[in-house]
Amino acid sequence: MEAVLNRRFSLGDFLLLLVALTWGGSYLAIKELTKVSDPAALLTLRFIPAAAFLWLFWLKDRTRFSRNELWIGAAFGVSQVIILNLEAWSVKFTSATNGGLIVSLAILMTPVFEGWFTRRWQPPRFFIAALLSVVGVALLILGNGFVTPNLGDLLMLGAAVLRATHFGAAGVLTQGKPYSPLNLTVLQVSTAALIMTISAPGPALAAAAVYQPEHWLLIVFISLFCTSLAFIAMTWAIKHTSATRTSLLLGTEPIFATLIATILGGEAIGPLGIFGAVVIISATYWGQAIELKHRSGMQPEPALAQ
Repeated sequence: MEAVLNRRFSLGDFLLLLVALTWGGSYLAIKELTKVSDPAALLTLRFIPAAAFLWLFWLKDRTRFSRNELWIGAAFGVSQVIILNLEAWSVKFTSATNGGLIVSLAILMTPVFEGWFTRRWQPPRFFIAALLSVVGVALLILGNGFVTPNLGDLLMLGAAVLRATHFGAAGVLTQGKPYSPLNLTVLQVSTAALIMTISAPGPALAAAAVYQPEHWLLIVFISLFCTSLAFIAMTWAIKHTSATRTSLLLGTEPIFATLIATILGGEAIGPLGIFGAVVIISATYWGQAIELKHRSGMQPEPALAQ
């Protein structure tokens, strides 16, 4: 299996791209759901079934939770709740253009935080690739126009900082450790579900009363694919690669969001947006090649958990 991890494009990379794909599709789903419910209700109804599914999945093997897994999973759950709430509430005050551009700054921030945590920095060329990725995101989404910064922009900036910190901390705390990705994900999502259930039971019940079958299908999508399966894949990938590489690959999320919005949502993408998508793909590929060469030269790849 180590040979798989040494390839330029590994299983972990593929899983991260699938996560980026599902998260890209979540924008359109959340946009539809927020027409009939507020973000707090949406997040509550997102996390409760996601946690229930993960516990059913966990019952198959019943891997015992270690003490470190308990506190790390709970901490990740708290940070994930804060990040998703900031992102969800920010769109009430800002445009999708500003929000998408600002949160993509996590691509640049992650190697900074990871370097600060580990005291090992990426070569300068990586930061050029990361900067090109952000430029590509700007080209991709600026076709819809740029509006004056406001409270929503500040909330999204906070989400980007916390997202980068979350990735960096996850990489430092899990790489080379005998932690179960499933255990960490179960604890993370369960913590998030508990927090949201306690904080917003009324809005969640009100939303559940007005949801139609199509709304519940969207809830299943964001709960199962965008939360449960995506978090398992992301936790596994971070454990077997690096936080920087994870952030870079997840930086393709705006491409999938735009394609899905264009194909299913009827939104238009012009020549500038297409050029931006090409820039993101090229910069991401270049950046992951730099990161892989740098990481493989510093330490051996971690072995897969059995």
